[in-house]
Amino acid sequence: MDTDNLQGAASGRPGGTAAAMPADRLSMRTKRLLWVWGFLAIPVLFYAVIRFYPTFQAFYLSMTNWDLVRPAKFVGFANYVKLFKDPQFWKVFRNTFTYLIIGTPLSLLIAFTVAFFLDRVRFMHNFIRALYFLPYLTTAAAMAWVWRWFYQPPPIGVINDVLALIGIPQQPFIRSTDQALFSIMVTAIWAGLGFQVIIFMAGLRAIPTTFYEAARIDGLGEWAILRKITLPLLKPTTVFLVVFSSIAFLRIFDQVYNMTTNDPGGPLGSTKPLVLMIYQTAFGSYAMGYAAAQTVVLFTILLIVSLLQLWILREKK
Repeated sequence: MDTDNLQGAASGRPGGTAAAMPADRLSMRTKRLLWVWGFLAIPVLFYAVIRFYPTFQAFYLSMTNWDLVRPAKFVGFANYVKLFKDPQFWKVFRNTFTYLIIGTPLSLLIAFTVAFFLDRVRFMHNFIRALYFLPYLTTAAAMAWVWRWFYQPPPIGVINDVLALIGIPQQPFIRSTDQALFSIMVTAIWAGLGFQVIIFMAGLRAIPTTFYEAARIDGLGEWAILRKITLPLLKPTTVFLVVFSSIAFLRIFDQVYNMTTNDPGGPLGSTKPLVLMIYQTAFGSYAMGYAAAQTVVLFTILLIVSLLQLWILREKK
């Protein structure tokens, strides 16, 4: 037996060489990667089908005039041109950003204040925290109808009854074009307050007490500790809540629809957000192509606002 055959026998293949190792022998790292992607393949595929495919389909439909009756016909950017020339869209756009610009910082300020002082409460702490979280678990329809009852004229409306007791004239609230949007905003802030309080409290509890002890030893007061220790270390929590709350206010729908049932988005469109406009266009007028264009605009706004907030609130090296 010659040298080549000996080496071939050593390699497991006749006539082979010692350097020619089996190609199917994988490293442990490669095997782990195959196992990981094997387990992830189904959920990734499922997510792509239910998330990315409808998104791309919406982009396509926004370029058509589909109305559920006739086959979709490609119309290019006609839906977008129509949308940006529509004065109703700009009114809805202004309403949506009013919810965002006023509702987000106000809700976070209230939630942080409640969480900051609630964190120092020891008596019935868990019970009080559960009371704050309870509205977040309440269905939007039930909550909206209760608040709608609160806003009614006297003697039905609780809020107007209280105002009458202290000598303030009754207010129209959701029946006024000037007060309706802010009345609904109060409801939305109240509904999301419990979730924000819980997240802020988790962030406060995650701050090591050694920082506070060292600050007090150095003679810092409560305001200085809040400004120099609590708020900077709470920044990751704040960034999450800013983005989360902004998306929630940009997508506000339930409170508006249920509190203005007789005239959704009213009175006179003063409370109508972009999501409600999309809903009415799609399921009221059956203009699916036009509704898809509105959806793409909303998606773009959500993406820009979220990325802008993450960039502004990013950690500076």
